[in-house]
Amino acid sequence: CVALYFVIKKQQQDIMGFLTVNKIDFKECDIVTSEENRKWMRENVPEDFRPMTGVPLPPQIFNEEHYCGNYEAFFDAREEHAVYAFLGLTAPPGSKEAEALAGLEQQ
Repeated sequence: CVALYFVIKKQQQDIMGFLTVNKIDFKECDIVTSEENRKWMRENVPEDFRPMTGVPLPPQIFNEEHYCGNYEAFFDAREEHAVYAFLGLTAPPGSKEAEALAGLEQQ
């Protein structure tokens, strides 16, 4: 149980660090100290993305009410330079993601 805590904490720090470095505004919702946040997260993770047993574990990523995904989905999007699309945001000019999209549009 302690090892899982550290994995979750590392994943949260990874996501928040990326968002901070890239100047993407975010709000961290603590589900440990807030029953309301915990309930909201559990209710708003789509059925298709919930584990077969138990409840979805953090971190879960939302853009307002829109569910984006979990840490693995975020990690995949980051590796593919598609985090802005993953988050439902427009990639800033000059970013690798914006350049990749521009390249696709020219084809």
